[in-house]
Amino acid sequence: MVVYMIILISIGLFYTRKSHSSEDFFLGGRRLGLWVTAMSAEASDMSSWLMMGLPGVAYLTGFGEAGWTAIGLAVGTYLNWLFVSKRLRRYSQIAGNAFTLPDFFSNRFHDNKRILMSLSAIFIIIFFTVYTASGFVSSGLLFNTILGFDYRIMMLVGAAVIVIYTTLGGFLADCTTDLIQGFWMLIALIVITVIGISAAGGLTPVIDHARSLPGFLDWFSVHSPSNNSAVPFTGLTIVSTLAWGLGYFGMPHILLRFMAIRNINEMRRSRVIATSWVILSLGAAIMIGLVGAAVFPQGLAGRDSEKIFIYMSISYLSPVLAGLVLSGILAATMSTSDSQLLVTSSTVAQNFLKGIFRKEATEGMVMWIGRITIIIVAIIAAVIAFDPHSSIFDIVSHAWAGFGATFGPLILFSLFWRRSTFRGALAGMVGGGLLSLLWPSLIAPLGGVFAIYELLPAFIFSSLLIVGVSLADKAPDQSVLNEFELARSSESLNITTYPERIKNTIQNHD
Repeated sequence: MVVYMIILISIGLFYTRKSHSSEDFFLGGRRLGLWVTAMSAEASDMSSWLMMGLPGVAYLTGFGEAGWTAIGLAVGTYLNWLFVSKRLRRYSQIAGNAFTLPDFFSNRFHDNKRILMSLSAIFIIIFFTVYTASGFVSSGLLFNTILGFDYRIMMLVGAAVIVIYTTLGGFLADCTTDLIQGFWMLIALIVITVIGISAAGGLTPVIDHARSLPGFLDWFSVHSPSNNSAVPFTGLTIVSTLAWGLGYFGMPHILLRFMAIRNINEMRRSRVIATSWVILSLGAAIMIGLVGAAVFPQGLAGRDSEKIFIYMSISYLSPVLAGLVLSGILAATMSTSDSQLLVTSSTVAQNFLKGIFRKEATEGMVMWIGRITIIIVAIIAAVIAFDPHSSIFDIVSHAWAGFGATFGPLILFSLFWRRSTFRGALAGMVGGGLLSLLWPSLIAPLGGVFAIYELLPAFIFSSLLIVGVSLADKAPDQSVLNEFELARSSESLNITTYPERIKNTIQNHD
């Protein structure tokens, strides 16, 4: 595992020489290949939640909640690649060559006062700082469980490695390591699934044990370990769980990969690779939870259930093989945390520093501010992660809902509805973001129909605000509509086939 971390830092050192500008550092110069784009998008998406959070849910409650969540995520992944990827790649370059999400929003609506940029940057900083903390929690739990070292010290060690290679190499180092980590995560999941089934004596004992637990294999109920009973999983709860898939439309670190691919015509193959990886990985993660219940029948209560992958690795593999497999958790943790840190740093450096406060800032200054931001955000995230009782699943679910509700509807309406306006975008962003923050503490405790995942109501509320306010507002300026039509008219063309039109559009923004 130490060797694995050294390899990641070496990649960061290698790409330090290749980041010559802020666009290189934050977007890789828009030259990602199809495999790197696909694997980087999904590896940065799933995080340690895939290796620990999801198996933990399946271990405790069975197939119901974990299965519907996985279906929502798989469908969301496919639809995001199908509808958003190409249009966002084109439109982000047409709209003033934007290479951060806040840039795109402001340029898309010709927001000269940079209000959309500022607010979206604030939401990104808030949600990604919390999201990054979940990755730090994972690394601390991993080393604490397998080595017995203090959780807090190990959490800081894992955080330090992530910060080092991300600070050095930027986006290209981030995406290259994600490619490696994506493969490693999938291999680790499959290996532990196979080893666990073998340890249980085959699939039949695993299925027999699962059937002995009320609600464990049901689609419409979940197992309650506290009283060994089945709890109904209602239609509303299922829809709420499927709503996890809506989050994809608003994830900055995933959308950034769409903006960075070198050739739009490679998107289709990238979509196939990405969707296949997600389906295989989610399926294996759920199987680990179900198999784990058979091989550790005494039960891992509460947060300890998120360690089932670790316990199966160290129980049934030799130390060397266990170290290799458990590096998959490191891969999951680092592939997401590095992306989140990089997006946050680009938000501060490119959007706040150069976009608002110091427009004459040099490329070198922007890159250095970005690097400093990575360190500061990592420190704050480490403080949040200092509590060893933090739940990975809970942290990720709140941050995921925040991004999905704040940016998801706005991305869709920005790309596909020409009538959407600046005021509509502003209302939707603020309304969705605030409701996602307030729902868990103020509304969900009311129970009943309100006890649902906050992403669903917040996403709907944001969409209604965008439509309602836009229709009440005056129509967008003709220049905004011209850019929208340019992005739409080029659906079958590679963006490199009309450089003069793009160049003129960017100059008009300047």
